[in-house]
Amino acid sequence: MINQSRLIFIHGLEGTSQGSKATLLRSLFPGMLIPDFQGTLPERMQTLEKILERKSGWKIIGSSFGGLMAALFACQHPLQVSRLVLLAPALILPEFADSPPMPVTIPTIIYHGSLDPLIPVESVQQLARQVFTNLTFHVVDDDHGLYKTVQQIDWLALLE
Repeated sequence: MINQSRLIFIHGLEGTSQGSKATLLRSLFPGMLIPDFQGTLPERMQTLEKILERKSGWKIIGSSFGGLMAALFACQHPLQVSRLVLLAPALILPEFADSPPMPVTIPTIIYHGSLDPLIPVESVQQLARQVFTNLTFHVVDDDHGLYKTVQQIDWLALLE
């Protein structure tokens, strides 16, 4: 049984809690937290830390810029996160890529489109392998939005 009070979805830079991925996840997990984030990365991270407090057992799903946020939080607070699902995460941004965090053993699943024009899959894969020691990396036939892929993922099995 999935503890939905410990599930959170973090949307991308221009996304909202009403986007297509958020709507899909809310339909599957009505108790999932799906907040709106605005502002700079430090402002967004501060908001995320307030939401997650010092509670543990979080399963975090992050998309694009939200994937960067999820990865940064997990690396800074590894004991609070039990699973990380990253959708085309923006790990190539300087806040992560210029000084990659120390490796963490959190089970991490990444889906990244082979047709992504914004975030090169090879760069993300290289960084992710360096930081996430318990990594499953799926290169899928999709673009940055991963709209086809998110419909095909067995979310219940993935988050069990």
